Amino acid sequence: MLLLPAFAALGLTTQCQSSKPATTATTTTPTTAPVATPKEYRYTTTPNDPLGVRVYKLDNGLTVYLSDYKNAPRIQTYIAVRAGSKNDPATATGLAHYLEHMVFKGTSKLGTKDWAQEKPQLDKIEALYETYRGERNDPAARKRTYHQIDSISGVAARYAVPNEYDKLMGSIGSKGSNAHTSNEETVYQEDIPSNQLEKWSAVQAERFKEMVPRLFHTELEAVYEEKNRGLDSDFNKEFETLNAQLFPTHPYGTQTTIGTIEHLQNPSITEIKKYFTQYYVPNNVALCLSGDLDYDQTIRLIDKYFGEWKQQPVPAFKAPMEKPLAAPITKEVVGPQAENVMVGYRFAGKATRDALRLRMLDKILTNGQAGLFDLDLNQQQKVLQASSFTDLNDDYSSHILYGSPRQGQKLEDVRSLMLTEVEKVKKGNFPDWLIPAIVNNEKLQRTKDYESNAARAGAMYEAFIERVSWADYVKQQEDFGTITKAEIVKFANDNYGQNSVTVYKRTGKDPNTVKVVKPAITPVPANRDAASAYYTEVSKLPATDLAPVFVDYKKDIQTAEIKPGLPLYYTKNSENGLFSLFYALDLGTNNDPRLGLAADYLQYLGTGSYSAAQLQQEFYKLGCSFAVSSGQDRILVSLSGLDTNLEPAVKLFEQLFNAPRPDAVALQNMVAGILKQRQDAKLNKGVILNQAMLNFAKFGPKNPFTNILTEQQLKVLKPEQLTALVKGLPAYQHRVLYYGPREVASIGHVIRADHRTPATLKPTPATKDFVEQPLQEKKVYWVDYNMVQAEILFLTKGDVYDKALAPTISLYNEYFGGGMGSIVFQDLRESKALAYSASSRYANADKVGRSNYIVSYIGTQSDKLPEAMSGMENLLTDLPMAEANLQIAKQSIRNSISTDRITHEGILLSYERARRLGLDYDLRRDVYEQTQNMTFGALQKFQLAKVKGQNQVILVIGSKDRLNFKELAKYGSVEQLNLKEIFGY
Repeated sequence: MLLLPAFAALGLTTQCQSSKPATTATTTTPTTAPVATPKEYRYTTTPNDPLGVRVYKLDNGLTVYLSDYKNAPRIQTYIAVRAGSKNDPATATGLAHYLEHMVFKGTSKLGTKDWAQEKPQLDKIEALYETYRGERNDPAARKRTYHQIDSISGVAARYAVPNEYDKLMGSIGSKGSNAHTSNEETVYQEDIPSNQLEKWSAVQAERFKEMVPRLFHTELEAVYEEKNRGLDSDFNKEFETLNAQLFPTHPYGTQTTIGTIEHLQNPSITEIKKYFTQYYVPNNVALCLSGDLDYDQTIRLIDKYFGEWKQQPVPAFKAPMEKPLAAPITKEVVGPQAENVMVGYRFAGKATRDALRLRMLDKILTNGQAGLFDLDLNQQQKVLQASSFTDLNDDYSSHILYGSPRQGQKLEDVRSLMLTEVEKVKKGNFPDWLIPAIVNNEKLQRTKDYESNAARAGAMYEAFIERVSWADYVKQQEDFGTITKAEIVKFANDNYGQNSVTVYKRTGKDPNTVKVVKPAITPVPANRDAASAYYTEVSKLPATDLAPVFVDYKKDIQTAEIKPGLPLYYTKNSENGLFSLFYALDLGTNNDPRLGLAADYLQYLGTGSYSAAQLQQEFYKLGCSFAVSSGQDRILVSLSGLDTNLEPAVKLFEQLFNAPRPDAVALQNMVAGILKQRQDAKLNKGVILNQAMLNFAKFGPKNPFTNILTEQQLKVLKPEQLTALVKGLPAYQHRVLYYGPREVASIGHVIRADHRTPATLKPTPATKDFVEQPLQEKKVYWVDYNMVQAEILFLTKGDVYDKALAPTISLYNEYFGGGMGSIVFQDLRESKALAYSASSRYANADKVGRSNYIVSYIGTQSDKLPEAMSGMENLLTDLPMAEANLQIAKQSIRNSISTDRITHEGILLSYERARRLGLDYDLRRDVYEQTQNMTFGALQKFQLAKVKGQNQVILVIGSKDRLNFKELAKYGSVEQLNLKEIFGY
C-alpha cells in the first residue's frame, strides 16, 4: 500500500558529492595560458529521498536546497530567514514583520530614480522618527514632528519608483509574490518561469544585501490596516489570549507578530536597520528551490549573485524557560462572531521525539475521516464541530483543541466532550490499526503534496528553520512510523492533565475594542513611468524563450464509453500510484435545494454491514476518501487515493450510493446543526458581505444563496427522501472522469462492475437560473456590524459572457487591479495609504449565457471611507495611462502562460470548466496570441465601453457608529439591509 520507498532504517547518512562542470576544460600546453577550472560545489544528498534534494553551502554560509521536478517549466522559490517575531526587541514588537514589508521597497539601486538625492531625505526621516518616539508625552510636539515627516516623505518620494520590485517580478512572469513572518521565520516567495532564474537571482541578491526604508510612512499605514483587520478577528484575539497563558515569559506569548498598537505608532527605522544587519546575513538564510532546474547551472547562478554577500555572527536567542502549568487556566474573550472554545497544552520544541508523538496524537483525534473527534463527536453530531491542530515551534510547541457548540449547548460541555476523547487516548481506547493507517495516509498525502513545487520547497525551508539536516528531516517521516500505541498512551498520560489553558470565545460586544488611529498623510507620487537604471540593466539579462503548451482536449484526454450513454474521460498518471475518480452531473441545487442536504447527509450514513463510523474507517484503511459537492447547476462526486485499492474503494463507494441506510436520528441532528450554522453565518462578516449581500445585489431576495429549505421544511424532511435523491443520481446523464495509472480498459471494467445505471439514462433537467437584476439604479446597501474597519464592494453588471473579450479582459485585469504592481494597488495603498487590501477585477462568468461582473474591493479604517471610496471611484472612471505598467502586464501574461502547465487531474477539470463556457479548446491560446500586440488605446476603448459610466451598486459592511452616511449618499440612495432579508431566514 505504501507509495513512497521505505526509508532506510539503519545507516541513514548523507552523501557528499560535488557538482562538476558540464564539460571538461581542454588540456593546455606549457606555452598557453591556463584555462580556468570551473568551481566545483560540494553538496549532500539523502538515500531514499523522494524529492532528490541536494543541499549546498556556499563559502559565505548561505544554505541552498535544490530539487529537480519537471512538471512545468517553473520554479518555486523560498528565501527563508531564521528570524521572526520572537527576535523582536520587547520594546519594539512587530519589527520583524514591518521589516518584511520594507524588503519589498528596494535598495540604493532598485526602486530609485536618483539615490544621491533620495538618501539625504531618508536619513532626515529616520532621525525624525527617533525624535517622534521620544515625544510620546507631548502630543503637540509629536504633531509638529509628524508634519515634518510627512512633508519630507513627499520630497523623498519624488525620487522613488514605487513597486519597482513588484513590476520586475511581474515582468518575468512570477506568480504568488509574497512573504510571511511568524515566530521564528520570515520567508519570501516567488513562483518563477525556469528561464528567468538569472533575473530572479540578480534581484533577490540585490535586495537581501541591502534594505532601504523607502516610502516608510505610507507602508506603515498599510501595517496599521493589517493590525485593524486583526483586531476585527475574534480568532486572533482568542489565539493570542491562549498563547499569553501558555507562554507567560516567552515571546511566543508576550509578543505578537504584528506588534502592539503602542509600538506600531512609535516605529524606529534605526531598530529595523539594526535587525536587518543582525539577521539578514547569508549564514542565517536558505534558498529553497524546486522545479524545472539544472542542479549545476542553478548553483553556479546562485553563487554568482549571492556569493559576495558577507557573512557575520548571528545573535544567539536565549529562550526563556517556562514554569510547568500546575493548574488549569481559564480565560474569556468577547466578539461579534460565533462562539467556540479552545483548549491548549504546552510541549517541547519541534525537533524532538515528543513533537512526533504530538503529531500522531493529533491525527488520532482529527484526521478528517477516522479520528476520535471525526467519528465520536462530528459524525455522531455531539457538537457542531470539533477539531485539533498543532503549533510547532523551535523552543516550545502547543496542541490546541477547538470546538463549536450546537444550539443551546454550553461551551463547557463542548470542552468536556473533547477532553473525554483525550481520555480515551490515555486509556488506549482506540483501534490498534489506527496508528499504522495514519502512517500510511500521511505518506499518501505527502506523495500527493509533492506533486506541488510549493510543498516540495516548503519542506526544505521547514527543515532549515527547524535547524535539522535534510537527512534528519527525511528520517522524521520514518521515525513517525515507529511510534507505537503504548508510546502514545504513555505520552498522553504524561502530558494531558491539569496543565491546560482554556479560552472561551463568547458572542457579544467587546468593551475593549480599540483601533490604530489614522495619521494625516499626504499622498506620494506614483511615478508609474519611472524606472531605475538597475531595472533596465536586469531587464536586459538574457532569457531563453519558452514556448507555451496548451491543453489539447482531443489528445490529452482519451474518451471511451463505459456503457451506452456513459462516457469516460481519461488522463494517465505516469508519476505515482494515486488516482482521482469523478462522476460529473449537470444538475444542482437550483433544480432541487435538497440535493445539497442529501450530499451532506451521506457522511452520517452506513450501508450494508457497515455503520457510518465503520464505513469511514474502511476508507481510511484503504488510503482512500470520497466527497460529494453540489453547486447551483452541477454535482461532482469524487473518490481518490491509492490506485492499488481502487476496486474495494469503488465497491464500498458504490454500495453507499446504491444503498445508504436511512437514519432518522442522524437527520434530526443534522437539521439542528444546520439551523445553528445558519445562526453562526449571520455573525460572520465575510459571509454577510461576500455571499449574502453580493447575491442580494445580483439577483434580489430570491437568489442562489437564499435558495434553501425553510426551518419548517427542514424539520419535516424524511430520511428516505434524501437517500432517494442520492440513489437517483446515477440514473441521470453524467460523465466519468479518471486520472490514474491504469489503462482505459481497466478502469472501464472496474466502473462497469459496480456502478449501477439504468439501460437508458434520464436527460439532465433544464437548468433553472435565477434572474439577474439590471443594476440600473445607483444604490448603496449597508449592513451594521461591530468592527473597526469598513469593507466595501463596488459591483457593476457587465455583458453576457463572450469568449472574444477574454484576451482584453485578461490584460485589463493584470494592468488595472491584478496584483501589487497594478494601478489600483499602487494608487490606493502605495501612494495614498488608504488600505491594506485593494483590488478590482472584471470577472468572467463561469457559464455561457451568464453575465460578467466588475467587482472592486477595498478594506479600510472607517474614518478613511470617504477618501477610499473616492479613490476607487476615480480609478474606475478614468483609467490612468502608464505605458511601463502596460508593457509589464503584457510580459507577465505571456511569461506566465508560456510556462504554466495544466497537468494531473487538472486536465480533466480544465475540460469541465471549458465545456461550461461552450469551449472545446484551451482559451489561454487566444489570450497569449492576442495580448502581445494590444495597445493602451485598445485597453482604454474597452474601459470606456465596459467600465466607465456603468452604473454601480455599492455594498458596505461596518459599524453604524463609525460609517459616514453623508459620504455614502454621494454614491446613490442609501439603504440598510437587515440580515433576515439577505439570508432568507
